[in-house]
Amino acid sequence: MKKHFSAEAICTAIRSILPVEKLTIPLHEPLFSGNEWLYVKECIDTGWVSSVGKFVDLFEQRLAEYTGCQRAVAVVNGTAALQVCLRLVGVGTNDEVLIPALTFIATANAVAYLGAIPHFVDSEELTLGLDPHKLSLYMENIAELRNSECYNKQTGRRIKAVVPMHAFGHPVDLDPLIELCKRYSIELVEDAAESLGSYYKGRHTGTLGKISALSFNGNKIMTTGGGGALLTDDEELGKLAKHITTTAKVPHKWKFNHDKIGYNYRMPNINAALGCAQLEQLPHFLEKKRALANRYYEVFEDMPGVRFFVEPEFGQSNYWLNVLLLDSDFSHYRDEILNMSNNSGIMTRPAWKLLNLLPMYKHCPRMDLAQSESIESRLLNIPSSASLIT
Repeated sequence: MKKHFSAEAICTAIRSILPVEKLTIPLHEPLFSGNEWLYVKECIDTGWVSSVGKFVDLFEQRLAEYTGCQRAVAVVNGTAALQVCLRLVGVGTNDEVLIPALTFIATANAVAYLGAIPHFVDSEELTLGLDPHKLSLYMENIAELRNSECYNKQTGRRIKAVVPMHAFGHPVDLDPLIELCKRYSIELVEDAAESLGSYYKGRHTGTLGKISALSFNGNKIMTTGGGGALLTDDEELGKLAKHITTTAKVPHKWKFNHDKIGYNYRMPNINAALGCAQLEQLPHFLEKKRALANRYYEVFEDMPGVRFFVEPEFGQSNYWLNVLLLDSDFSHYRDEILNMSNNSGIMTRPAWKLLNLLPMYKHCPRMDLAQSESIESRLLNIPSSASLIT
């Protein structure tokens, strides 16, 4: 019989590189070691805690500078950011949007909020994200151009956009996907919710499509408590994003004029203050998380039947959530590892349940998802907080 790991050996390996004084190890917790209290206290002291204030503008400016985009628009959460991204590229009722089946449910929900339909596509093991080559072959069979727009020959619906999600911080292979979008006149909208601080061929993720979404939830690499942002190099699109996420109110000293159906998706100033302090520390967080990933790689390098997942050669990952992949022959040990680790105070979790298996999305169109099914059955996330490494 092929030699392989044991659940106990995996738990012991994880525990061996983590602080001995921590009896319970969360999967990912925020680290507040900078100006968080100073900036938040300023909001409280001045009374500027809600939807306007200097920290919102400052956070958007610094986020744009960090990612290298022209415009960043801060909003209430990543799901709202993605919904607005899709609306701004023209996704509407009954359109289809190509998204990975292996992603957090927010990706599909953002599509559904617009009355559009998720169309599930497969992922690849190289990146854990959308497989552009398999998608290209699939599109040759199901897609056709009509008046410079892409349609699904099987359903008759327009395919308006594709949303690659950079899973756990690892960049999707975007160049072939960009070429596919040009070929079929489809908009590229990056779901970069998990990849702040990650790069694809030297460019920050979220800056290669027309517009993209970030998340700053409490478990992300940096947090605003709850929050998200849109990134774009299109200045006019950025202005429109800011306008419709602030209730589409026309600026005036006292009149309430609204010229579009907008959203009250504004990020409060107190959240942006937290974000400014966190963004100042992001390079330090990234350094610590890469050091933690390197330790994990060393510990699991010689363990048979399991491997620590590392970034693709063309990208630089933020290693938001670290990943173990079991060999295909040993996927049935996944739940045993999950049970043993969580019972011993080490928080681990599996990948998300594939979205095509959820009741509200089970009738949506999909391609063959063999690789997504394989990855989902073998993947474990292990403790990844920046505070775990000194």
